[in-house]
Amino acid sequence: MSGPTRIPGTSAAEHLSPAFPERAAWGTAGKLRAWQAEALERYFDTEPRDFLTVATPGAGKTTFALRLAAELLAQRKVDRITVVAPTEHLKTQWADAASRVGIRIDPNFKNSQGRHGKEFHGVAVTYAQVAAKPVLHHNRTAAARTLVILDEIHHAGDALSWGDAVREAFGPARRRLALTGTPFRSDTAAIPFVEYVPDEEGIRTSKADYTYGYAQALKDGVVRPVLFMTYSGEMRWRTKAGDEMSAVLGAEATKDIHAQAWRTALNPKGEWVPAVLKAADLRLSEVRRSVPDAGGLVIATDQEVARAYAKQLREICGEPVTVVLSDEEGASKRIEEFQNSERRWMVAVRMVSEGVDVPRLAVGVYATSSSTPLFFAQAIGRFVRARRRGETASIFLPSVPILLALANQLELQRDHALDRRPDPGAEDEVVFDDEALAEANASESASDDLLGSYEALDSQASFDRVLFDGGEFGSGGMIGSEDELDFIGIPGLLEPEQVTELLRTRQAEQTKRRARSGTTDQTAVPAAELAEHDHRLLKEERSKLQTMVGAWARRTGKPHAAIHVDLRKACGGPPVAEASRKEIQARITKLQAWFVGRR
Repeated sequence: MSGPTRIPGTSAAEHLSPAFPERAAWGTAGKLRAWQAEALERYFDTEPRDFLTVATPGAGKTTFALRLAAELLAQRKVDRITVVAPTEHLKTQWADAASRVGIRIDPNFKNSQGRHGKEFHGVAVTYAQVAAKPVLHHNRTAAARTLVILDEIHHAGDALSWGDAVREAFGPARRRLALTGTPFRSDTAAIPFVEYVPDEEGIRTSKADYTYGYAQALKDGVVRPVLFMTYSGEMRWRTKAGDEMSAVLGAEATKDIHAQAWRTALNPKGEWVPAVLKAADLRLSEVRRSVPDAGGLVIATDQEVARAYAKQLREICGEPVTVVLSDEEGASKRIEEFQNSERRWMVAVRMVSEGVDVPRLAVGVYATSSSTPLFFAQAIGRFVRARRRGETASIFLPSVPILLALANQLELQRDHALDRRPDPGAEDEVVFDDEALAEANASESASDDLLGSYEALDSQASFDRVLFDGGEFGSGGMIGSEDELDFIGIPGLLEPEQVTELLRTRQAEQTKRRARSGTTDQTAVPAAELAEHDHRLLKEERSKLQTMVGAWARRTGKPHAAIHVDLRKACGGPPVAEASRKEIQARITKLQAWFVGRR
C-alpha cells in the first residue's frame, strides 16, 4: 500500500485565502469566512461519516474542504484523500489548491496505475473515471482510512451507472464530504450518500448538513449582484411545409413557437446575436473603466456556433478571442491563460459552466438553449465571485419566459426531490435544454409543421429591460438608442443599493424623454403616429395575435402556419414580421369574428 511521506499540519491551511485559488472578497482576506468557520465547527461537533455542504458558487467551497481535510490528516483520523470532480480541468484545479496547504494530490492518476505514488496524499479523479472501474476505487478506498471529497455531488446521479459506481467505490470510505452549489437535479435519480427526508407533503427531499445560499452570500458581500440585460426582437423561420413563421422573442405563444423563436435568435447568421454581442462588448468596456482586467464569456450551445460567435466577437472588439470547445486536451491551459491575461472575451460550450474559477469574468452572454434550473445556476455561478467591493456582474439574456423566471429566482434555494409534486400546468412548462430541444425538433406533436425540417430566415434584436434584485427597469428601445445605452453605461463599481437607485433614475429619465418626444418636441413624430410605430405596442399586438392563432389551432386542428395564410388572404398585408399595428389589429378582429361565427 502506498501512502504519503508526511502528514501536513493545519498552519498552511490557515493562510489559505477564503476564496482560494483566487483572491478573497473585499474585507475577508487572512481569515476564514464566517460560513466556513461555522461549517467546520458544525462538522467537528459530531464528525459524521457523511457531511453534505451546499454553498453558492464563488463562496469558497474548496477552501472549506481543504481546511477540513488538513485537520483530519493532522489528527490522523484519515490517511488518504480522494477528490472526485466532474471534469479533467477541475482535477488539476483541486490539486493546485491542495498543494498550497501541503496536501499533495495527483490529478494525473490513471485507472491503469492501480495505486498512486508514495509522494502523494491521494488522487483527484473524475466521476467518469470512477464509473469505468468502480471495483478498483473500492479497493483503493478500503485499503486505507480515506476521506472522499465529492465535488459537485449532484453529478453522481447523472446516470444510473455513475450513481451506482460512486456508491460502490466509496462505500468503505472512513469519511465522505459532499459539496455542491446546486443540490437540485431535473430528474429523480437519487444522489449517493445524501440523506432524503419527507417534507410536510411527503415529498422526499435532500437534506444538507450546512447550507450557505446566494442570498446570504450576497448580503455578506461574498458574491456579486447580477444585472440581467434582456433582449427581445422579431424572429422569422421556415417550416418543413415551406411556410414562413414569425414571432417576437418572449411574446406569449405556444411552447413550440417559443422554441423556434429562441432557436432563430441564437443562429449566428441572423442579426440578433451580433447586436447582442456588440452591446455586451460595450458593457464590458464600461466595466473595464473601473475594473481594467474584467473579462467576458459567451456560453454557446455547440461547437459550430461557438466558432461563429468567436469570429463575430473578434470583428467587434478587434482582438483575439479565446475559444474553449470542450473538456479536451489543451482546454484547461486555454482557460488558465485567459484567466492570467487581460484578454476581453472567451467563448465556450459547456466546460466553463460549472466549477471552473475565472474570477475576472464580469460580463456574460447566455447564448445557449439550455434552460434547466441546474444549468442556469451553474452558468451564472461563473460570474458571481467577488474580488473587490462594489463589483457587479452583467448577463445578457434572450427575453425567453423560462430564462426570465430563472433570473428572477436567482436567490431561491432549491433542494433535490425524489418525488414529483403534482403540477396542473406541467404540460405548458417550457423546458428547452439541449436534449429536450433536439427531441422536440424530432418528435413534438403539438405542431409538426413547425418542427423537423427548419430554416432560420431572419432575426432582429431590440433592447427589452433590465432585471435586478427582483425588479424590472426600462421599457425597451432600439439597438444603439439612448434607452439602451443608458443601462449599458451603468458604472462597473457600485454598491447594490446604488445600482438600484441608478436603475430607477435611468428609468425615470427614459419615461420623461419619451413624454417630451410625444408632446413637447415640435420636431418629433406626432403622438398618434409614434404610438402606431412604438415597438412595444406592436409587440403586444403580435403576442395577442399569436395567442389567438394558438387557440384557433387547438379548436380547428389546423397548423399555425395555415391559419396565418388564411388571415393574410382574408385581410391582406405582408407576413406578421413586416405587418403594421393596423394590419395586425385587422387580423385579430377577423379571428374574433371567426370565433363568434364558430359559436
